[in-house]
Amino acid sequence: MNKTSFSMPPNLNPDQASPDWMNKGDNAWQLTAATLVGLQSIPGLLILYGGSVKKKWAVNSAFMVLYAFACVILCWAAWGYRFSFGDKMIPFWGKPNFALDGHYLMEQTFLGKFPNATMVYFQGVFAAITLVLIAGALLGRMNFYAWMLFVPLWLTFSYTITAFSIWCPDGFLAKMGIIDYSGGYVIHLSSGVAGFTAAYWVGPRLTQDRQRFPPNNILLMLFGAGLLWIGWTGFNGGDPYVVSVDASLAVINTHICTAASLLTWLLLDIVFFRKPSVIGAVQGMITGLVCITPAAGVVQGWAAVIMGICSGSIPWFTMMVIHKRSEMFQKVDDTMAVLHTHAIAGSLGGILSGIFAVPKLNRLFYGTSGHYIGLFYGLADKRTHDGFRQIGVQLVGVVFVVVLNIVSTSIICVVVQIFMPLRMSEEEMEIGDEAAHGEEAYAIWGDEEEKLDPKYELAKSKAGGQVEMV
Repeated sequence: MNKTSFSMPPNLNPDQASPDWMNKGDNAWQLTAATLVGLQSIPGLLILYGGSVKKKWAVNSAFMVLYAFACVILCWAAWGYRFSFGDKMIPFWGKPNFALDGHYLMEQTFLGKFPNATMVYFQGVFAAITLVLIAGALLGRMNFYAWMLFVPLWLTFSYTITAFSIWCPDGFLAKMGIIDYSGGYVIHLSSGVAGFTAAYWVGPRLTQDRQRFPPNNILLMLFGAGLLWIGWTGFNGGDPYVVSVDASLAVINTHICTAASLLTWLLLDIVFFRKPSVIGAVQGMITGLVCITPAAGVVQGWAAVIMGICSGSIPWFTMMVIHKRSEMFQKVDDTMAVLHTHAIAGSLGGILSGIFAVPKLNRLFYGTSGHYIGLFYGLADKRTHDGFRQIGVQLVGVVFVVVLNIVSTSIICVVVQIFMPLRMSEEEMEIGDEAAHGEEAYAIWGDEEEKLDPKYELAKSKAGGQVEMV
């Protein structure tokens, strides 16, 4: 770029790359935290999904993540950020505008001592991982072209509404005093409900895939899970928007809760199934990460342990007991169980935040104590009304996010279905990656026995001969 043709924002001295209002430490940490969150998706969830599914779906599953991340980042800068954090248009939505202008990007953001460009990046990777989590419910059968259309529509007409309502100071739930430190509602409850709803509309995998769907590479899955866990340091540690003691508290609480949740899930597997399951341990890890997210910097360490025990046991019970006995749950094919690991764990974390949130820590994060007080402290400080009020606000948030995502996701799926099928054909699902993309994950070590199966040849011919024999 020709530097002489670039006009600086009016509040930025051309000779001053770091303006007086910017805190270099805050800006550096925010960029680092955003990158850690980005790594949770690319490559974290990309390889977690790619390793968790059958070999024939490894490419498709990873590609859904890669596409979602790229699409969201572009749409976020073009219009999503201003819908979510711009000037209020209505109580749950900002005015549409771009976040691409150099003047705007280099001005100070409304929530910290760093430029808008940093905030757009930070919030963009949060929006991206939400769509990536939704993909987890749809692996192994969604038409990739339908997914390409679903992603920008859901970002625009669901995510931005929730983000503005809860995180933007002008949002109606933010004004009510809802506690959602880093996305228990905006990201996890939303993605869990939206993923389960979309799974209903897309339909199930093939019967044989539902009955037996072993991971094709557990070590790869664990590598992705490890990136997800460590990346959560930026996920929760970046949300004070300042290098502070609250950020440090959020980080250590995140790891404490996650460890407690993983160990709780592991013990339950050992007690009831007589075997320690590595897949179960990963599920417990995820529910712990999700549960602490809305509370990370506003609860004490002992509360984080209690939350970890709850997140390792309650979602375990809903997944291992209720889900298997419920006819409704059995009808919906939620591939990665996002309803349990994200929707239930996220709402659990939101409610527990309303119980354990400390007034002093709320002041550090929100800048005011206001009505922000957990029920536990409300009873102890004789502020019973405020404590119960906080629980009520947290429950209102759960209801709002659940209803919004059921309605918006259903409408989007119906609209997409007008233009193309949501689900692959039976023949394409029989083959997997080669039918969908003409590629396979492990071509050198391909399962030749599968290709000798007469059903494979039949499916290949019905899919239009898209599969090349090697």
